[in-house]
Amino acid sequence: MKIAVWHNLPSGGAKRVLYYQVRGLKERGHQLSCWSLETADHSYLPLTDFVSERIVPLESNHRPKKLRERWTSSYNEAVHRMRSFDDACRQCAREIEAGNFDLLFANGALDYNVPYILRHLRMKKVLYLQEPCRYLYEARPLLPWVTNSPDNLEISLFEPRKMLASYPNLETLRVRAKQEWLNAHACDYLLVNSYFSRESIVRCYGIDAKVCYLGVDTKLFRDLGIERERFIVGLGSFDPIKGIDLAVRAVSLLDEPRPPLVWIANSGNQDYEKTICELAHSLGVDLRIHFALSDLELVAVLNKATLLLYTSRLEPFGLAPLEANACGLPVVGIAEGGIRETVQHGLNGFLVDPDAKSIAAPVSRLIDDPALARRMGDQAKTHVERQWNVEQSIDRLEALLLEVIHQ
Repeated sequence: MKIAVWHNLPSGGAKRVLYYQVRGLKERGHQLSCWSLETADHSYLPLTDFVSERIVPLESNHRPKKLRERWTSSYNEAVHRMRSFDDACRQCAREIEAGNFDLLFANGALDYNVPYILRHLRMKKVLYLQEPCRYLYEARPLLPWVTNSPDNLEISLFEPRKMLASYPNLETLRVRAKQEWLNAHACDYLLVNSYFSRESIVRCYGIDAKVCYLGVDTKLFRDLGIERERFIVGLGSFDPIKGIDLAVRAVSLLDEPRPPLVWIANSGNQDYEKTICELAHSLGVDLRIHFALSDLELVAVLNKATLLLYTSRLEPFGLAPLEANACGLPVVGIAEGGIRETVQHGLNGFLVDPDAKSIAAPVSRLIDDPALARRMGDQAKTHVERQWNVEQSIDRLEALLLEVIHQ
């Protein structure tokens, strides 16, 4: 196959997945060329390790209209950014169409999730979507559509001042959601990472997606056979959606001396980090945060810890638990989202309710019983090697791409 690859991904799990996919398809003899935007993270797991990558700048002649009313400025600026993104996608589309490719293999996009390039190409298009724009569809902490709605039912719906104040924000959300819907419907084949994600896509876009499970590089993430230490590791961006506050509260319920909680992240929210550090201090939890560790450093930490604590909420798939499992580390995770498809309760980890007490119980059990932790870690390693290795994930992806070409 001759495949054009497109992405606009930050560092993190989605970029790691694409790195594996490009590497695997290239190793199998397929021809790949990549396009991305300048806003993507090109230093983290660079695709240029295997293929050429054209980086397109975000430039546009569109400018927000200078209207008299200040209340329209946020809407105009949002539309301007969407137009700039669309211009860059159009440029990528023109270059890709000139390359005589068999298909486009598109991935997610910063800020917009579903890339706009899908509507600008007259060729077969496959989108691997890790998740829809969760901000638009999940009520954590509040759905954006209802943020400015009145609390009091006695307030008139037709108060002009209140309507004018909320209109630009609502219209911006509508435009953004409609663009996402249109672009999702423009692809020929939509692939997702779990059955949970497939359900999310149906709810958001009304599209039937195909599950194409991911895999872990077991040559990198492996059990080094070194002695375990008494600490808990967490893995994921330092953001509210990862539930780090819940992890801290759970650790605070453990008996003294409590094990440290080591959190590894590629990025984070500084305000949230400050809040969590203050929470940990107030509860007597030894929280240690490490940013941007190398792969080798990450593997070393996963080989020393006692368990992975995974408190992410509604995580579409969750690569971190499988990476930890591959290193012989059991997982304690919240029983929602895609982790329910990868962690078998009692085999490679424990699935629990999203409250500190429910989380603390199996954490305490693994901390206090190293033999149990080691036994579950060995089971976890075998589980990943048999069912979740990266070679199998490339088998699945390659078969689906060939199916699209031959339709």
